[in-house]
Amino acid sequence: MHRRTLVRSVVAGALALSMSAAAGCSDDSADGDGGSGASLEKITYLTSFGTFGRDSYAYVALDKGYFKDAGFDVTINPGKGSGENIKSIVSGQAQFTPIDLTGGLLAAGGKDKTTGFTAVAAVQQRTMAAIIALEGNGINSPKDLENKTLTDAPGSVVRTLFPTYAKLANIDPNKVKFQNGQAQELIGLLASGRTQGIGQFVVGKPTVETVAKGKKAVVLPYSDYLQDLYGNVLITSTKYATDNPEKVKKFSEALLKGLADSIANPEEAGQITLKYVKTAKPEGVAAELTLMGPYVKSAAAGIPVGALDAERVARSIAILQGSGQIEPGLKPEQVINFDLTPKA
Repeated sequence: MHRRTLVRSVVAGALALSMSAAAGCSDDSADGDGGSGASLEKITYLTSFGTFGRDSYAYVALDKGYFKDAGFDVTINPGKGSGENIKSIVSGQAQFTPIDLTGGLLAAGGKDKTTGFTAVAAVQQRTMAAIIALEGNGINSPKDLENKTLTDAPGSVVRTLFPTYAKLANIDPNKVKFQNGQAQELIGLLASGRTQGIGQFVVGKPTVETVAKGKKAVVLPYSDYLQDLYGNVLITSTKYATDNPEKVKKFSEALLKGLADSIANPEEAGQITLKYVKTAKPEGVAAELTLMGPYVKSAAAGIPVGALDAERVARSIAILQGSGQIEPGLKPEQVINFDLTPKA
């Protein structure tokens, strides 16, 4: 069984977006250009999971014609999380999707040794994995997690990485209890008081507070201690990257333009997303993108959006090997095609 990576959903009526509304969006619907679309290569793109604001940059690239200018007729469908998205890429059901890089490393370096996919650009320069609690639950710092009960989906990145995070944050992992919960019910469980904390992305904070009806969220980002770990990366199949390197570069450039625009103008991204996801709440999209901004832009000057660094990835692999989560021998080049990525 492949390891599943961190995926998150929210309850109905929150700031996030409906998964179902985005299916089938393409650039033909954006500009009504029916004739010229025949000369464009048809591409299926999957979001990381559902249609949250954190994935809205794909709609921005679609709406502004970046994909079309690069030679692609793109259909955007909701993804189902890193594990399922990798399967869709390897099987040819989709050509591009973002996955959590840690999840990709776990898939490639774990017991099952999943192959057939390669990363070609970074979406977030740091992992957005986190524990989120609510004020009043007695959790204000990592050490407070001891003797508490947390809820997360089995196999999620947050849960899988917790022993490593705990070691670096001076937490006794044996004093922290995890119980199973489905991704779509986690925020509701936290808001109702049936758990003291949940595995989440840092950008889930506004949605948690909305569902919790004004209660303040306490966010414990893993990146405070695991600074070398990347967040989401764009992947394609190894075969497609080998056969079409220039097309991969063009697609990545188009998507990254949408990403940069979304971070620079999250309010605009919210309005654009509403064109494609009728249940979208533009203010919710903007809130997620605002929180995501520092994770997309590297603190180091001169590093472009989308860049991946082999030495950093090697350190990430070492962290996972040191905690016994992947077997020795995995190299960054087995998961990332550095000839196609923006240079760090």
